[in-house]
Amino acid sequence: MNIEEFRDHCLAKKGVTETFPFDEVTLVFKVMGKMFALCGLDHVPLRINLKCDPERAIDLREEHDGIIEGWHMSKKHWNTVYLDQLAPKLLTELIDHSYDQVVSKFTKKLKAELDAI
Repeated sequence: MNIEEFRDHCLAKKGVTETFPFDEVTLVFKVMGKMFALCGLDHVPLRINLKCDPERAIDLREEHDGIIEGWHMSKKHWNTVYLDQLAPKLLTELIDHSYDQVVSKFTKKLKAELDAI
């Protein structure tokens, strides 16, 4: 998966926006204003930070060399994923999981707003 495929997949999800809130090289994807994916465009190799269930995060780190503790993020809830080291199918699934993790914490009001989009 390359950066364009990653971006397209994120933006295809309901309620997602992209921003550069920290600097001009850190691309952030939010669902209804809540962050679920970040990418430092100046890093080589390209890596992304994704939210993850804490127990699953540990398992993923043990199973895949291309997944480590979240860089500059909560190590419990975030993983850093190297795009060039994982299969596209797994990357897509991890992006979807991150999105779902964030949406699952929404209030009823925010879930209703997302459903209305």
